[in-house]
Amino acid sequence: MSLKGKLTDMNLLITGAYKWTNEQIGILRKYGFQVRYIEREDSEIPFDVSDIDAVVCNWLFVHHDIKTFSNLKYIQLLSAGHDRVSQDYIREHQITLRDAGGVYSIPIAEYIVCGVLQLYKYSGFFNEQQKMHQWVKNRNMMELSGRKICIVGVGGIGKETAKRFFGFTNEIYGIDLYPSENPFFKKIYPLSMLDEELMTSDIVILTLPLTSETENMFDRHRFKSLKKGAVFVNAARGKLVDEEALSEALDQNLFGAVCDVFREEPLPQESKLWKKKNLIITPHNSFVSEKNQERMWSVILDRLIEYAEQSF
Repeated sequence: MSLKGKLTDMNLLITGAYKWTNEQIGILRKYGFQVRYIEREDSEIPFDVSDIDAVVCNWLFVHHDIKTFSNLKYIQLLSAGHDRVSQDYIREHQITLRDAGGVYSIPIAEYIVCGVLQLYKYSGFFNEQQKMHQWVKNRNMMELSGRKICIVGVGGIGKETAKRFFGFTNEIYGIDLYPSENPFFKKIYPLSMLDEELMTSDIVILTLPLTSETENMFDRHRFKSLKKGAVFVNAARGKLVDEEALSEALDQNLFGAVCDVFREEPLPQESKLWKKKNLIITPHNSFVSEKNQERMWSVILDRLIEYAEQSF
């Protein structure tokens, strides 16, 4: 976007959760944003924040009381989820809240496909054989062709995930609060159809947000209803899942699971999940990509300018 001169006098707080360049900060200032910066979001803020109009942050309001930002009008989160900010407070004070939707969708979708393929193609087995310098074949490998996939949460990540699985199978179904049509889904069903779809799906993928309604959505009952031999993937939020129930399901009816998120992070050393050979564990890393920085900057700048143009 080309510079068109000063747009605003908004006081903007940015944090070290994003790796800012001097050029980027300079662009914000040319648009008129009065930029203030803190490196760490969990540290004391060395200035009064009562006059801050807008914030670009990640965990800031986990560590600092949002009520002290008494003039706050706009929040740009660096995460796709909204669970790090009080939704009730946001609504009550009519604060515009924007997330990083679209920034991380592609790497997370690729991660999900990669994880499922690792299980189906026994990558862990071959990795162990390579470490021991052993030439051992595996006759149990499976293919994705024709498999039925259920994606729970058809937002940006869910759609990108479906797009990538479409090259393997057209049996892709979605579950969403607001069913719609999408060329990569055979059908998108309302939430009321979730349990029915779980019973017939080979692969179940969570890409939905954490809310009071979705917390513990996958409990013992839901895991028991999964088709025997199914693969379960959670690349959304750890609190969507009862981890004790997941542990039991990995011993009983699941072929395997891929989890990038957990109720407590880092995953405690004493967790039973570490010992599950049919579980792929990654440390909340699925969103990482060398292209995120560029995508995030475009989101931050475009949305700040859009808000400033509408408000000033």
